[in-house]
Amino acid sequence: MKPTDFEGLLRRLLDARVDFILVGGVAATVHGSARATFDIDIVYARSDENVQRLVAALAPAEPYLRGAPPGLPFAFDALTVERGLNFTLETTLGDLDLLGEITGGGRYEDLVPFTVEINIFGFDCHCVTLAKLIELKRAAGRPKDNEVLAELEALLADSYDGTDREGGGEPD
Repeated sequence: MKPTDFEGLLRRLLDARVDFILVGGVAATVHGSARATFDIDIVYARSDENVQRLVAALAPAEPYLRGAPPGLPFAFDALTVERGLNFTLETTLGDLDLLGEITGGGRYEDLVPFTVEINIFGFDCHCVTLAKLIELKRAAGRPKDNEVLAELEALLADSYDGTDREGGGEPD
């Protein structure tokens, strides 16, 4: 498995002005998680213009379906993205999960109110709030998501100061 160039992938997306929200392991790390992550997970806006920008940004990184047999025909183009929804990709810059919808959070437009602007690698981008990330992890229900919940809930409890700045209310 090739290490992911997190900065390189984010630079491509941000330079192309792709509308997306960081979710998953990178979002957890942004919020203070100590767990390692090996890919970038994003929820992307599915407008025609944004899909075109997404495809143009990633095409030079040769996206291919992660885990698919070599040689399986796959064209990463606007039509493919429009006809699909969620893609787990390997690229020359590492692994990237493109999510048109995410369990527990819905589409890009549904998640925007539950984001914070962060600076990562010198870039400003949107990241899901810690409270919403906890909801997403709980909704996904996978063993790897359940394993990180206690840590994320502790981080939320430590950061809670009586305001609803994370958009998720008081911790449980």
